[in-house]
Order: sequence, then structure tokens, then C-alpha cells
Amino acid sequence: MKFRVGFGFDVHPLLEGLQFTLGGIKVPHTKGSLGHSDADTLIHAICDALLGAANLGDIGVHFPDTSSEFKGIDSKILLSRTVHLIKEKGYSISNIDSTVCLQSPKIKPFISAMRQILAKTMDIPDDDISIKATTTEKLGYVGREEGVAAYAVAMIVRS
Repeated sequence: MKFRVGFGFDVHPLLEGLQFTLGGIKVPHTKGSLGHSDADTLIHAICDALLGAANLGDIGVHFPDTSSEFKGIDSKILLSRTVHLIKEKGYSISNIDSTVCLQSPKIKPFISAMRQILAKTMDIPDDDISIKATTTEKLGYVGREEGVAAYAVAMIVRS
């Protein structure tokens, strides 16, 4: 059995008046992520981790922000397509570990719902998805509430 590991990172600016989508759900907040798609930072980091583990490049290779096809797209669609790509290459997901860096809002109350949505999207048990949250103690762009960052590690296995 062959295991592979991939790492993903994503960041998006936060601006007043935009919808804040994270982990496939709408999180109530006065600010939201700015991006070409729905700017779901967590899902984008997970996509990059999965693509990296399968040696398939990154999210920009498969879903470029220069394409009108992906303008405003729900990132769960991108994640579903990413899972399809790794399955085509003969892999399945073993587990995902992720961390969201966000000063505000606190996302702990939403993590269970995020795990359920992501599990359904990737067709894996929610127990195979870890989502953690941290602040940057008011340091940097995250601490100033100018942006959100997410990190993810994915382990895949040859099916």
C-alpha cells in the first residue's frame, strides 16, 4: 500500500460587506473573503494538499482565476472535482488535517458543520477530517483582521 502526503496553504483578504464562506458554510461576520471564486480559504488549502499529494500541481493549474468558468463558483464544486482527479490517478483520501488562522470571528461553533459538509463533498467519514482554529495574537494581516489563512495536510493512499 502506497501512502502520499500533500501540503496546502491559502490566504484571502477580508473586506467589509462580503459573504464569508469557510469550510463550505456561510459564517456570520461583518467581513468576507475576496477572491475569484467564493474565496473559501479552507477548501482551497485542502484542494492544494490533495493535488500536491497526488503530484497533480495546484489549484491554479486546474481552476485558474483567469477563467470565467470559475468566477464566483462554490468551492465545494472545486473540491469535488479535485477528489475526482485524485481518484482518476488511483488514490483515495486517508485523512485531512487543517488549521484556519483567523482573528475574528471565532469558528469553533461551526467546525462540526464544516466537517460534515466537507466529508459529504469528499465522500469520506467526518472522522477523517480535522479542522483546528487559531489566532495570530493580533499580529500581522490575520491579527489586524485584514485576511484569513488556512493550512492543510492530506494523506492519500493508492486505492
